[in-house]
Amino acid sequence: MGRYVIRRLLWTVLVVMVVTLITFVIFYVMPPGDPAVRFAGKQPTPGLIAEVKKNLGLDKPLFGIELPRVWESRPWDSQYFGFLARLVTGDKDKCPAGIEGCGRPGLGVSYDSRTAVRQELIERAPRTLSLALGGAVVWLVMGISIGIISALRRRTLVDRAAMGFALFGISAPVFWLGLMALFVFWEVLDIEALGTGYVEFADSPSGWFSHLLLPWFVLALLFAAFYARMVRGNLIETMSEDYIRTARAKGLPERTVVMKHGLRASLTPVVTMFGMDLALLVGGAVITETVFNIQGLGFFAVQAVRGFDLPAIIGVTLVGALAVTLMSLVVDLLYAYLDPRVRYA
Repeated sequence: MGRYVIRRLLWTVLVVMVVTLITFVIFYVMPPGDPAVRFAGKQPTPGLIAEVKKNLGLDKPLFGIELPRVWESRPWDSQYFGFLARLVTGDKDKCPAGIEGCGRPGLGVSYDSRTAVRQELIERAPRTLSLALGGAVVWLVMGISIGIISALRRRTLVDRAAMGFALFGISAPVFWLGLMALFVFWEVLDIEALGTGYVEFADSPSGWFSHLLLPWFVLALLFAAFYARMVRGNLIETMSEDYIRTARAKGLPERTVVMKHGLRASLTPVVTMFGMDLALLVGGAVITETVFNIQGLGFFAVQAVRGFDLPAIIGVTLVGALAVTLMSLVVDLLYAYLDPRVRYA
């Protein structure tokens, strides 16, 4: 197990490096124009552009590799490898004057807001994490519960109603659900406690909960529908296995047969879905954040792409890639608990 975890962690580092390389090529190499002009503002002078290039390290070659004399190259003295080095050592000493929040990991300075990308991510990550984790709890409870009931009451009115809910949840766009939820609870029911925006948990736990309750359920409705269908199908298949009939023949209570033997084996693909869905939401639930004005990582990523804010784009991409790879590792480790047949060399 220990060697497996070490190998996966090394693969995580490699995946993140490959993601940074691809993102760097897409946003630094392929687009025309000079990124220093974006940071220098409107109508910059040549002297100001040269100073910005020096402060941001844009005066160096992109990769520092010269062909065909590769052995004389200096890749460490380049923009890309300098970026990788700053991820480890930090960029506090390389921040332009007057900009706060630089440190380790070094993610550079936003071209638009003139703030450290690291500081922006630290401020916005709790919003996205609160939305993703709260929504995950809701959709797991809803999806697994509905899936179990539907599988055990197959071809009944309850099953039809549950699958109708799943069909509605899969078909309805998230932005429409968000707007309809705001209309119903604000305009029709006049429940002002359910607000938009974000309130810090430390400032007001009740305000934090009330502002996120509606986004949680809107976000969870789509995922709960997928999970309900997945749990239903897997549980129906599992309950027809020979070991389930053996457990019943031994006289075990039906609840024990379903929850301990049937459900545990049928949750393996659900764990895979949950790990990937949660990791992708950490990268930003863009539509939900926009509708409910939460302004987390997804909202920040959209602003960065619109403004061609290269350091911000790379920062959000790194967070998303790291979340996906780490959740993939967690999912693999959970397999050993859920399915005793899984072993790691």
